[in-house]
Amino acid sequence: MFANLAARRRAFPALDTRVHGHRLAYLDAAATGLQPRAVIDAVAGAAHLGNPGRGVHALAEAATQAIDDARATVAALLGGRRDDLVFTSGTTAAINLVADTWGRANVGPGDVVIASELEHHSNLLPWQRLCAERGAHLELARVDDEGHVDVALTDRVKLVAIAHVSNVVGTIAPVRALCARAHAIGARVLVDGAQAVAHLAVDVGALDCDFYAFSGHKLHGPTGTGVLWARGELLAAMPPWQLGGGMVTHVDTHGARFREPPARFEAGTPNTAGIVGLAAAVRFVRDLDRAEVAADEAAVHAALVDTVRAAGGTILGRPELAVVAFDLPGFHPHDIATIADGEGVALRSGHHCAEPIHRRFGVGASTRASVACYSGLDDVAQLARALAKVREVLG
Repeated sequence: MFANLAARRRAFPALDTRVHGHRLAYLDAAATGLQPRAVIDAVAGAAHLGNPGRGVHALAEAATQAIDDARATVAALLGGRRDDLVFTSGTTAAINLVADTWGRANVGPGDVVIASELEHHSNLLPWQRLCAERGAHLELARVDDEGHVDVALTDRVKLVAIAHVSNVVGTIAPVRALCARAHAIGARVLVDGAQAVAHLAVDVGALDCDFYAFSGHKLHGPTGTGVLWARGELLAAMPPWQLGGGMVTHVDTHGARFREPPARFEAGTPNTAGIVGLAAAVRFVRDLDRAEVAADEAAVHAALVDTVRAAGGTILGRPELAVVAFDLPGFHPHDIATIADGEGVALRSGHHCAEPIHRRFGVGASTRASVACYSGLDDVAQLARALAKVREVLG
């Protein structure tokens, strides 16, 4: 175990950073994964590219080819067709796209959209607005004490929106079984894969979901990049989301004809450097020994659980993967994270854009540690010292 951890770490320049005189123990991958040098170099190398899809000169054609290649690379990560993959600015944009197009066309008065108490705000607020506009009902599936979701379906349900992996309680949703149940009553399923893609092998065909969204920066890619994968027949029937250049075949003073997906949903000049960087991140993750990384991450995750409990922390739910969110009675999460930063440990504090699940567990905020392919037991030991420092400083 951890045989190749040092080699993996060498790929991430940020890990050379000294923080307040300490080595960096970066335990905030659930917020943003660090970028490997391959991604940094890919983004820098894309600076010389022209405007994709807009010109016939060499730099424009190189940009067009780079986008096409990136689409194929990212689609392969999900096991989907390249023409069913839309580049977005992140999970948030991808979910809003579905809500504003498919949602407005298919959800009406009396219909039901189901989300859950553990959803990130990005997978909750768009459905709140859609249901308010359309006279539909938003129901939040309850979460049990371990962090698992109980989804009850009726024939009024049009959509189930669920996180593949919770960004707070770290539980894995039974997506495939849920999709089978939803499809049996004619409902669709959208999966927020933001926390899943860096840790799980994702195959949208095997999951049998209808929409899958994720953000590039959770997968060690650039910020401001993301993906919506959707079934081809759904994309073909969905109206455009944003209007502008690149998504039309003809425009006159009376109207326009729109391109076929995915171009229909990619108005304007794309984030070429970001998309090229995202593809580089996918290649980096693809080339890792995923079984080895999963085993290393599981060992670090288990050690985090033990360390938090030993420090007197109460863990939210029973995390299965990647994250450990906890309450340390008597100490505010922001104070914990501030003192930990002084010890070189990067943690997340707050409600992590998921207030309902915190209320479900009776706290307003939590401290969260999260792991990635570069995490090791030395990071956990550094966290243990930081939590001891919290008690020393704050009593």
